[in-house]
Amino acid sequence: MFISLLCLAFRPVPLPTTRHAAAVTPNVAQNLRSTPPVMDSERPEAFVGSTFGSTSALFYRQGTLVLEDGTRLRGVSFGYEESVSGELVFTTGMVGYPESLTDPSYRGQLLVMTYPIVGNYGVPIDAEDEFGLPMFFESPKVQVAALIVADYSHHHSHWNSQRSLSQWLTQQRVPALYGIDTRLLTKKIREKGALKAYIEFEDAVSLPKPLSELFVDVNERNLVAEVSITEPKVYGEGNKYKVLALDCGIKMNIIRSLIQRDCQVRILRPHARPEGPRGSFFLYFSELACRR
Repeated sequence: MFISLLCLAFRPVPLPTTRHAAAVTPNVAQNLRSTPPVMDSERPEAFVGSTFGSTSALFYRQGTLVLEDGTRLRGVSFGYEESVSGELVFTTGMVGYPESLTDPSYRGQLLVMTYPIVGNYGVPIDAEDEFGLPMFFESPKVQVAALIVADYSHHHSHWNSQRSLSQWLTQQRVPALYGIDTRLLTKKIREKGALKAYIEFEDAVSLPKPLSELFVDVNERNLVAEVSITEPKVYGEGNKYKVLALDCGIKMNIIRSLIQRDCQVRILRPHARPEGPRGSFFLYFSELACRR
């Protein structure tokens, strides 16, 4: 019983037809009659989801509305996904959201609709009147910076509907959020006036980096140059036995062991020419060179 009453309360509100609109002239009526109907096969699919959006926040892309006073409200995206900033204002209109969204006076503003559900009759066709002006819009394009509503109807129905509100906003590159407490926003705006605000989106998908960036073959690097000395050094000078060592990653404990065995150890750079006193031993220490 409650669901039936709720559906009746939020049933689609029809747009004016040629039969009901007194301002429609015969020429305009002829233009409407001559406009080919949108066939089901040509009509884009609407944004699919829960009509009243009660659980859709769990499945759809989310965005955050941030106010200048620090308030953050998370909502569900049903428009173009791009971070945007502007001035937060509200309108109390119950119908006519196509006209409101295309109203040039809302240019650069994040528009809050106080009516609890929006989008139930979709977006009308792009028809022109006898003067060549948009018949159902206040300007040729959407003017608001973003749209904020309490709930969005994913299923739209109207004889003049050409696309869903979600599709229209996406085509016009206008972000939109629903599931926001619009009553709270309205009270804030009434008390403080228009507020600066912005909408931010987190990345829906983090694209994987190329495998060459994630998994690096360290053996392609010159590891020897990274660990070897830059200048020759001598350890245990004056000891009985003379040892030359090319440093390709020699361990200090090896040098220490040689010194303890009465060796003078001269460490050279990896590519140095080994030259030393007559009778010197030549040692080549490198775990890096043998690792592969």
